[in-house]
Amino acid sequence: MSDPPNDDFRLEFHGNAVVITPADDVEEMRWDLIEQAADIVMEPLASMPVPLVVFDLSQVGYFGSVFLALLLRCHKFVKSRGGEMVLCGATPTARELLSMTALDTIWAIYDTREQALEALGA
Repeated sequence: MSDPPNDDFRLEFHGNAVVITPADDVEEMRWDLIEQAADIVMEPLASMPVPLVVFDLSQVGYFGSVFLALLLRCHKFVKSRGGEMVLCGATPTARELLSMTALDTIWAIYDTREQALEALGA
């Protein structure tokens, strides 16, 4: 049994941006729980006029289709609101996966959280 989904993501607000940090075991979440997690993650974004989102992947060593589906769902929501979503802290393995799936063409990927927030103008 997995922990409740809200324990798997930490949200921190920095001015007009939110940094979402998934736990290192995010890929172990069951598919049905990732949907709940996406709802929890996106709930505060709904109240933002233009959501600016940084996904900090520094705690995540590996991820696959379940987590990529969550990222894509959040991306679609953020874009529909005129916002922007970027990634930071991706490990070499994660960067390779993002490159192989061509998702590195959708999201800008920064080395640090500070660079990502600066790029969003937060």
